[in-house]
Amino acid sequence: MKITRRAVLGGLATGLVAYPSLRAQAKEDWPARPIKLISPYGPGGANDISLRLLADRLEQETSLKFFVENRPGGGTRIANAAVARAEPDGYTFLYAAAPYATAEALAGKLSYDPRKDLVPVAMAVVAPIFLIVNAHAPYKTLDAFIAYGKSKPDGLTFGSPGAGSQPHLAAELLFKDAGVKGLNVQFRGDAPAYTELLAGRIDATLTAISAALPHIESGGLRVLGCASAQRSAVYPQAPTLREQGRNVVAEGWYGFMAPAGTPAAILDRMQTEILRVLAETEMQKKLVVRGLEARGGTGAAFGAFIEDETRKWSAIIREAGIKEG
Repeated sequence: MKITRRAVLGGLATGLVAYPSLRAQAKEDWPARPIKLISPYGPGGANDISLRLLADRLEQETSLKFFVENRPGGGTRIANAAVARAEPDGYTFLYAAAPYATAEALAGKLSYDPRKDLVPVAMAVVAPIFLIVNAHAPYKTLDAFIAYGKSKPDGLTFGSPGAGSQPHLAAELLFKDAGVKGLNVQFRGDAPAYTELLAGRIDATLTAISAALPHIESGGLRVLGCASAQRSAVYPQAPTLREQGRNVVAEGWYGFMAPAGTPAAILDRMQTEILRVLAETEMQKKLVVRGLEARGGTGAAFGAFIEDETRKWSAIIREAGIKEG
């Protein structure tokens, strides 16, 4: 009989003791050593920070032990490939990020199959993206900003951390929805983009808000909207772009994945513990002060989300002719 994850989870949901040999094995033999959590970015960024917060809390609340390994590079593909090739024994997990869904559209054929070689475990955290402009610019609303862009022969200039990044793709989606021309200007991080924005040499940026808050509070920068589907707890006073008539939804996101073939009982245990920690009020507060939001979701929901993201952004990449820099 073929044992499927759906069958195991269905048995758990109905309180049945399904597949006792698999459950007993997971209980008795796993984990016999610390579990590796791989971040596709270097230390100090939102992915790494949120992963370490979650790992620390999981250790406090469970018998599980973790260590975080940073595998930056290749637009997250180095880490993705490493986990795809790992033994499916429950000792290696990926803390996947938004570029997971766009890697194939940007880079072509990959060394791993993102649809077959890894399986989603749980959605975890999102990084809301905000439309930020110079506070002294003549436009004070999103409509005025778009009208300003249409009045310029070359359209709007947006700062982003690189071709194909989530801020860049969000800007391209806004250009398409608003029917306005736009140019993506690449910077190495938020700080240089804000320098140019404060100087008036670019028109806007769509990015996480944390680094911009000091400039917003001092009156140098203005928030015109949030690209999340609902207002963000990170900066709730900002209306969404949807509220303002633009069908633009974009966020950075992070979630757990495992090598295909990892036992279903282990995936279920990890999903349960991750979602329980994400539901804690204190964890949600810790994330919000870092410009992040808990966005827990089951493995099945996370998988459907990744499929939607892949279709959506791959189309934008093709239409805009975006090439990886």
